Amino acid sequence: MTATHYEQPYLDLMRRIWMQGDLRVDRTGVGTRSVFGTSLRFDLSDGKMPLLTTKRVFWKTATREFLWFLTGDTNIRALCAQGVEIWTDWPLARYRQETGKAIDRAAFSRAIVQDAAFAARWGDLGPVYGKQWVDWPVYEPAGEGLFRQRSQGVNQVADLVQGLRTNPGSRRHIVEGWNVAELDRMALPPCHKTYQFHVADGRLSGVLYQRSCDVALGLPFNLWGAALFIRLLAQQCDLEPGELVWMGGDTHLYLNHGELVEAQLQRHPAGSPRLTIARRPDSIFEYAIDDFIVHDYHPQGHLAAPVAV
Repeated sequence: MTATHYEQPYLDLMRRIWMQGDLRVDRTGVGTRSVFGTSLRFDLSDGKMPLLTTKRVFWKTATREFLWFLTGDTNIRALCAQGVEIWTDWPLARYRQETGKAIDRAAFSRAIVQDAAFAARWGDLGPVYGKQWVDWPVYEPAGEGLFRQRSQGVNQVADLVQGLRTNPGSRRHIVEGWNVAELDRMALPPCHKTYQFHVADGRLSGVLYQRSCDVALGLPFNLWGAALFIRLLAQQCDLEPGELVWMGGDTHLYLNHGELVEAQLQRHPAGSPRLTIARRPDSIFEYAIDDFIVHDYHPQGHLAAPVAV
């Protein structure tokens, strides 16, 4: 019997949503087909990664975004300077609404990169992922019932690395992005919100819970990012990569992604790309894009669809 390709469960989930999902009116106004409560599992041993082959996934872009999260930065300037436009649409929409100027995305991105003052005014996303991961705000008494925020918050990622090294059997290896007190300040509340890690027999596995998931555009990046997180942590903590378990809450396809969905479901996955990490820096915060090499990735053609903002 031929083994099921690791990508097939993703395609099966896509088909299930498209054929059986509930029609829903969503925040963007585009509309979705949605199912609730889903899961996928991927083996990460021997360099394997959940990199889709039925369409090209720009894994370097996803990696640059993940490394940006680890810096704690919340301004899109560093991303735009690398040609990464994943987050540009949200500040662009705010700029257009508040100024009434019909600037296109390319011009807006250039202004963000070239003008520090413009970037400071229009490029910040609020306390999104990276801020919560490495600088979760902490408040301390300031007298007479008042509190003040500490200059440095909790670095969840640094604490996680330390915990995996010193107490691998703990059930508290968690990185959380859902800071209720700061949601209204974020351009977009975290979708891939909760990560938990588990060590058994020298292998590190991870669970990602995603409250909201755009299966066509977002999930391929989310799977790569979560698997990369496990790989980096495993290397830093002298462990072997185990398994990625992905769990979705509202798991959906946008109605205007129909052409992409229909085309992708006609394709058959093939191949087994591998990721090599070229060096081990002293800290999880010191990796660079050139440290990552993907072998034997031969995807089928790119499939595009609009992002719902």
